[in-house]
Amino acid sequence: MKKIKLFDPVTDKSEKNAIKRVLDSNFWASGAGGGNVQKFEEKFRKYTNSKSCIAVNSGTAALNLALSMYDIKNMEVIIPSLSFVSTANAVIENGGIPKFADIDENTLCIDPEKIVKVISKKTKIILPVHFGGLTSNLENISNICKEKKISLVEDAAHASGALHKNKKIGSHGEMVCFSFHPVKNLAMPTGGLIAINTSDHKKIAKILKEKRWCGISNRKGDDYDVKNIGWNYYMNEFSAAIGIEQLKKLDKRNLKRKENAKKYFEQISLDEKMPFDKEASYHFYWIRVKDREKFREKLLKKGIQTGIHYKPIHEFSLYKSKIKLPITEKIGKEIVTLPTHPNMNKKDLEKIIKTVNKFS
Repeated sequence: MKKIKLFDPVTDKSEKNAIKRVLDSNFWASGAGGGNVQKFEEKFRKYTNSKSCIAVNSGTAALNLALSMYDIKNMEVIIPSLSFVSTANAVIENGGIPKFADIDENTLCIDPEKIVKVISKKTKIILPVHFGGLTSNLENISNICKEKKISLVEDAAHASGALHKNKKIGSHGEMVCFSFHPVKNLAMPTGGLIAINTSDHKKIAKILKEKRWCGISNRKGDDYDVKNIGWNYYMNEFSAAIGIEQLKKLDKRNLKRKENAKKYFEQISLDEKMPFDKEASYHFYWIRVKDREKFREKLLKKGIQTGIHYKPIHEFSLYKSKIKLPITEKIGKEIVTLPTHPNMNKKDLEKIIKTVNKFS
């Protein structure tokens, strides 16, 4: 029986050739950037129409570095709880306080009305997550940020290639953080990126380049200075070379994801499922079922891998509090994610839809 994976990187000869070129060059990585890393940054900047881009080695690194540019010590960052834990961890890493707001039950993205209810004098940043590649309500959130003089930073880990009002994600917030993990729409062995859209983007990019390489600056030969705390967050040449090839095919592959998502939306008989939006990138497709464990077991027996995205962050021991997020908590018990990747064929998709309808 063929097994249908939840996530499956899509590659062809171009990625293999790119790896070989890097291998043969003997230039595999440099904290200072350059080479394929610099080329990838520029190509992604043009693709998203952002002002500057800084490549790093993960989405987590992107979030941590982006937030390090704001003085959030003992200040609040409003985030959804339905996200990978890195969204909250990056706030803690930078001395901030994660402030959870509930989500919109239709999109599973953070709800602007709930954001307003948790804003306080200590609120420094609003950090929406484009869940599953369906974008947050950026108009309303941007208006809130402007009115309250709060910064907007986006977690776009699921949203490479997604659009919002016909503009690529990466061109809206002050900083937009991407992940290029092997399971993502644009896949690398390890990778992430920060797109910057502030008026002082060149200055910020310079500082971020230093921070991603342990704070090293003003390098002249073997001599250099360290003015800021930094980390080993730089992207390697192999990842960048693969990223350049993946970027060329991202829109075409996302189109296939959208076609798969549209079929799910039209043919899965459940009422509670991910809406269809032609601008979404569909990193995965979510549905909601009552008896989740039995449902997933039945699909697995048919060779269909599913996922749970995610256990709500505020339910983890580190973040446990008295806060109540009724929609997030309900979704956290019911959500099941289905594959959308382009490696699936027509029969795979038909099998998933038929099996979901049978057992849900």
